[in-house]
Amino acid sequence: MSTAIDDELWSAVGDPTRRRMLDLLLSDGGGTATTLSDRLPVTRQAVAKHLGVLDRVGLVHATASGRERRYEVDEVQLARAVAQLSAVGATWDARLQRIKRIAERIQREKESS
Repeated sequence: MSTAIDDELWSAVGDPTRRRMLDLLLSDGGGTATTLSDRLPVTRQAVAKHLGVLDRVGLVHATASGRERRYEVDEVQLARAVAQLSAVGATWDARLQRIKRIAERIQREKESS
């Protein structure tokens, strides 16, 4: 994945409404803009826009279902997103451990002087 796509992916999952939509789609096995808007505090039009963002980054894909489009989560792309988030979390954990060791060393130096 290129950096631009990664940025778009992070932006897509950074929005709480889109994360909730992903949760609903995963738990329900899919849904339409109408069914999602019934369960979210946003309009159907807003849901459709959010679904468009998720579709652009490949987190969901749509199939025609009558007059509406039925969306399902792309589990492969979701797994890639989870792997990226895990890698960033591990990097930050390592950074925080280094900061902790530095702070502990400074504290020991203060106590011994």
